[in-house]
Amino acid sequence: MTARRFVLALDQGTTGSRALVVDPDGAVRGSGYVPLPQYYPKPGWVEHDAEEIWQTTTQAIRKALSTSRASGADIAAIGITNQRETSVLWERASGRPVHRAIVWQCRRTAPFCERLKSEGHEAEFRRKTGLMLDPYFSGTKIRWLLDEVPGARERAERGELCFGTVDSWLLWRLTGGAVHATDPSNASRTLCFDIRALRWDEALCEALGVPRALLPEVKPSAGFFGETAAGAGETAAGALPAGIPVTGIAGDQQSALFGQCCFEPGMAKNTYGTGCFLLLNTGDTPVASEHGLLTTVAWQLDGAATYALEGSVFIGGAVVQWLRDGLGIIKNAAETEGLAESVADAGGVYLVPAFTGLGAPYWDPYARGVLVGLTRGTTKAHIARAALEAIAYQNRDVLDAMTLEARAERRALRVDGGAAANNFLCQFQADVLNVEVLRPAVTETTGMGAAFLAGVGAGLWKLGDLASRWRLERRFTPSAVTAAREAGYAGWGRAVERARGWAEP
Repeated sequence: MTARRFVLALDQGTTGSRALVVDPDGAVRGSGYVPLPQYYPKPGWVEHDAEEIWQTTTQAIRKALSTSRASGADIAAIGITNQRETSVLWERASGRPVHRAIVWQCRRTAPFCERLKSEGHEAEFRRKTGLMLDPYFSGTKIRWLLDEVPGARERAERGELCFGTVDSWLLWRLTGGAVHATDPSNASRTLCFDIRALRWDEALCEALGVPRALLPEVKPSAGFFGETAAGAGETAAGALPAGIPVTGIAGDQQSALFGQCCFEPGMAKNTYGTGCFLLLNTGDTPVASEHGLLTTVAWQLDGAATYALEGSVFIGGAVVQWLRDGLGIIKNAAETEGLAESVADAGGVYLVPAFTGLGAPYWDPYARGVLVGLTRGTTKAHIARAALEAIAYQNRDVLDAMTLEARAERRALRVDGGAAANNFLCQFQADVLNVEVLRPAVTETTGMGAAFLAGVGAGLWKLGDLASRWRLERRFTPSAVTAAREAGYAGWGRAVERARGWAEP
């Protein structure tokens, strides 16, 4: 085994941390996964322990190296991809977090978002960042931390604190505190970043009350970010020696777009994770949205930015977790496929999983989950099927808006993420959208995107070589009758209306 021949991809997600060891041919040689706890201190609030984010990441690294039979000396480069808007605030001197990380799903800043809208700020934020004024994004989370953690604002203004999305936090820890940086795909999710100028914006920071000294340096998505420090690598991360370069960073959904090799404008992917995230490559043009979509930086390579339209569904695969952990009607996620196929339809049942509000195209932080259409004949199979159908219906909401916005023909959709393994869901998705759904041989495309970016950044691969590595595992072709498809979707729309605006502001 030749030294320094593998790429290590770190995929830090909402419910767990994953590491992949990828060989020069782009094949996964080893992987490791460790679950990450979530904390719910109040209804609608979601937190992570930043130290647990780091600990689970290092445990995943050890597992991946072990299963690949590689050592730290075999790693040529490291790529990082991450749950995006989740916000960490830590001490610059000690590296200690000053509060739990506020997770992207958390809705605690909804009142501040409403205040910013009432003060007339929304148009400027929309124009510069491509985002909505919504609790989803990092900027208002930073503001909450600075206002609610005693002494935090004063310390931030003195330059004693660092803000970062999870990529920045992991980079800081890997480099032993030497590097405080991010990439444009993550920066574009903070409400503080001008996506056309590709820089932090003073006016936006001022409106949010975010001191510029808190923010990381923004570097291209592929290229040299820093290198592992001896203390961080050898002890915490499990036999990673000093000097391994970190050469790729992208937020998880942009990384999945890259990992799906959607390099051409018009290509789209959907990731079925905790949430669902549909991205459409729009090339070098940021397409402004009037239908509840986000305009975001996909990645920056060789000084040029590629943009995407994005629709975010807050609760995707998490609705299956709720069936398991909340209702207790299944023991594992895989059971839903058999349950859904055991009934001819959902029996008129619709489940709208607006547990933390609704994302695109509604952007209603006050929506809450509803289960409607129940009768005495309703069984857990109907509810399980309704849960899977809800995932697909939410994605149609997004893709309808997206194809209208981009003035694009609806074309085949590449899918990935944990729930994409569910054959019923993929087929129902194809039926609801009336387009082919393409599932690749490797569905861990988020991690593969980080590996590909790191490989490009380290000079191991060229962008033109990557598209040929994408392999189809299964094609799902639409089979639904048009009238049945549209009737089912109309019922979904009625259910959504009952979920909207349920919680009191």
